[in-house]
Amino acid sequence: MNILGEIGIKISWVLSLYAFLVLFLGIRSRQPSFLQSGYRAFGAIFLLTTAATGALVYALATKDFSLRYVAENVSSNLPLFYAVTALWAGQAGSLLFWAWLLALFTALVILQNRNRNEAFLPYVLLTLSVLQFFFLTLLVFPSNPFEPLGFTIREGMGLNPLLQNPGMIFHPPTLYLGYVGFAIPFSFAIAALLTRRLDAEWIRSTRRWTLFAWLFLSICILLGAKWAYEELGWGGYWAWDPVENASLMPWLTGTAYLHSVMIQERKGMLKIWNMILIVVTFLLTILGTFITRSGMISSVHSFGASSLGPMFLVFLLAAALISFYLIYTRRHELRSRNRLDSYLSRESSFLFNNLILLGATFAVLWGTLFPLISEAVRGVKVTVGPPFFNQVNVPIGIVLILLTGICPLISWRKATWNNFLRNFLIPSGVFLASIMALFVAGLRNLYALLSFSLSAFVLATIFLEFYRGTRARVRLHGEAIPVAFGRLVNKYRRRYGGYIIHIGMILIFIGITGSSVFKKEKEVTLRKGDAFEFAGYRLEFVGIDEYRTSTAQVAAAALKLWKGDRYLGLANPSKHYHFLQEQTMTEVYIRSSLKEDLYLILAAIQKDGSVQIKAHLNPLLIWIWIGGYVVIFGTVIAIWPSRKKKPATAARKAEPAETVLQPAS
Repeated sequence: MNILGEIGIKISWVLSLYAFLVLFLGIRSRQPSFLQSGYRAFGAIFLLTTAATGALVYALATKDFSLRYVAENVSSNLPLFYAVTALWAGQAGSLLFWAWLLALFTALVILQNRNRNEAFLPYVLLTLSVLQFFFLTLLVFPSNPFEPLGFTIREGMGLNPLLQNPGMIFHPPTLYLGYVGFAIPFSFAIAALLTRRLDAEWIRSTRRWTLFAWLFLSICILLGAKWAYEELGWGGYWAWDPVENASLMPWLTGTAYLHSVMIQERKGMLKIWNMILIVVTFLLTILGTFITRSGMISSVHSFGASSLGPMFLVFLLAAALISFYLIYTRRHELRSRNRLDSYLSRESSFLFNNLILLGATFAVLWGTLFPLISEAVRGVKVTVGPPFFNQVNVPIGIVLILLTGICPLISWRKATWNNFLRNFLIPSGVFLASIMALFVAGLRNLYALLSFSLSAFVLATIFLEFYRGTRARVRLHGEAIPVAFGRLVNKYRRRYGGYIIHIGMILIFIGITGSSVFKKEKEVTLRKGDAFEFAGYRLEFVGIDEYRTSTAQVAAAALKLWKGDRYLGLANPSKHYHFLQEQTMTEVYIRSSLKEDLYLILAAIQKDGSVQIKAHLNPLLIWIWIGGYVVIFGTVIAIWPSRKKKPATAARKAEPAETVLQPAS
């Protein structure tokens, strides 16, 4: 199996080069036979990379320690589920998974476009063949997942204890699905530049691919934050770690792109802007891979120092130069004949929204790369901590909330002041009432006041959009309110799915604000029988419970927990010493409610039997996870394919125009 896997990778590598050559020849000579040969080569690459991935999964499942990759990531007592998911726990396995996903997506693109986009497809596949060749080159030479160990061992090193968590089982695949997914719209953009077919057709062809990639990158960020919260034991969920930032940056530019393409589809504007955004988004996915695998920037998530960093950097620079050269040489054709009619329009609000998102991206990029820049210039690596990121991005976040509420209320092209004031009357009233109520309740933090009040403003605008659309259907079709609401969302999935995503993002902002502004912390040392009060809770230390599992020695502190007079049970924060890795891990205790999280850390166990406990209260934090689920739900609605339209009958033609049902702007 191992030999077959290695041969499959090498043949795939040759076929990716072959596909590039025959596609290039087919484009130049206009010979369909060359193009068809290239398409078949991609089918073979998918089958061979699937076989290679299956071979590595089999080796991991059977604990074949003759392979270096298996010996470094699996142990004999590791559960089968974790052993299989070790496929993406190490560098070589994750690169193979990446190459397989790219082959799968390429095969799907061929199937989707076999009867359409005939002018685009050869150029799209030409770009994808270069990407496939690059990743397969990494697998053939510096990072072979089937490299033999060279000697016999009975036990492997085992999976990193940090990765033995459900969040990290699903987090890396969602990251790769997002990263690799953005390669598809990027390839279509390059194809549009090469063919000079620069209308919105390439955008329409890749809309669901873009939403798909954005969705999984969103899930990746959510799972990564939840893993950090539950597993790292420091009381937070986002530390502005370089690898965390590496997933956030393409998400920010991808969000800007999704908003911006609506203007090109509707108005034929911002063509250069959209090209730059999708290119930058793809380049940031490659940069993220470089950060993870180069070892040049320290991170709890990175694979450590390796020889892959320079190769990724060269590929990144080459991709950037070629992409921006193509944009520059087509700049005249990308210019729009239309212009913004007014600064008071939905187009302008989208543009301002994108500028803010790009500003946030640049701030995160600068803070992430500054250690490398300072070391190159001054010879000293200066670390940029959370205070910098928070100071820059908190005001940006406030502005984004404001724009999220303003955009649905403004008309396309040009809004009249009367229309503007009428649409803003109720949401503005909600905003003012919220800010006064919070101030009277004792809230004095400016950012918290603005965040909560603007969140109420946005939710009011979205409610009005749903209300107006539902009311229009009830009036025109006589439908019951629930039926009218469901059919409205079903008919205009893209629009109302977007509104649901906005609701989810507002819930996330509420969770971030509450857990950041109102958090409380306390650290105590307890002997058996001691108790302490914390934020309305009472905890009493009962003792230490020690036991052994198949992989670790566990010491758990038992704490009786009360909320007021109500007994809630035992809290058990613990320490796990993993034998194979010789690492001690902290397992926290979390009690969640819609109001707050009680977060307990066993910081230390003293020789006299006393324990050091760190207690955190994180108000409203659960709304981050709830908001994330709402974002996922809204994206699924927006991406869900619509039924094919039936030919209009005379009766249907007689119905009022469907545009009447669109909510007023």
